[in-house]
Amino acid sequence: MNNWERRILETSRGKFEVFVKGEGEPICVTHHYSEFNETGDYFANTFTTTHQVILINLRETGASERAAEPYQLSFLETIFDLEAIREELGFKKWGFAGHSTGGMLGIMYGIYYSEHLNFNIIVGAAAREYMTFSKDCIYHSEHPKFQRMQDIIETLKRSDLSLENRKELKIERTKMSLFAPERYDEFFSLNISKDMSATRMNFFNRELQIYDVTRKLEFISVPTLIICGRYDVQCPLMYSIEMDEGIPNSKMVVFEKSNHYPFLEEAERFTEVLDLFLKENQLLIK
Repeated sequence: MNNWERRILETSRGKFEVFVKGEGEPICVTHHYSEFNETGDYFANTFTTTHQVILINLRETGASERAAEPYQLSFLETIFDLEAIREELGFKKWGFAGHSTGGMLGIMYGIYYSEHLNFNIIVGAAAREYMTFSKDCIYHSEHPKFQRMQDIIETLKRSDLSLENRKELKIERTKMSLFAPERYDEFFSLNISKDMSATRMNFFNRELQIYDVTRKLEFISVPTLIICGRYDVQCPLMYSIEMDEGIPNSKMVVFEKSNHYPFLEEAERFTEVLDLFLKENQLLIK
């Protein structure tokens, strides 16, 4: 597999590290606290056969700009950063695709800048804090795997953790979010690696407590595809249903044999659903 092309962009809001792969219409892919490199990303890979994918390291990740103030790590400030990157790349519009907290960014992007998006793809996400009201969420204190997940997350934040231990914990964490955990090696067989920004995640955990944009979903005017696994333990299905009901021009597809990674767990169907969505909205994509 070819590596992604690394670029450093000098924008009006500072420098940002991006990785580019594929040809076609541009699509922005990112995650709220992941740190990418030239090996790419499993979710981003999904779009490289049909689009020019711009995979972005946000502020405080990789070689991108640092945060001078904590508020610069917020959802809204991150959207301002993405807009600066789009402008620097010279795109009048681009698509956006986000998985998990990347999807939460996509919701914010659609609310504030639908006019700069051709389409919006939201996978396994939510428009509000998703732990308190759903016992199906692994981050809910009554979920049977809650404590183990918390222990893993906190351990992964340690800088003195050995590479081997870090790898083992990441695998265990990911298996908790698979419909068929025994297929982990099949799903994650490529030489792709990424890290997590503890700084961004710590800020996210605070902002999440007051995150709720459900009443602003009506402002998303761009065609929006919402995908969720039936058994998603991170952002349970109820939150995707809520987004679909609130976004005027949305289409929701439930993946019946998926947890949090439908683009890997049901990869062939994911591609089919994506292609159909893009074809259905062909006249809207310019």
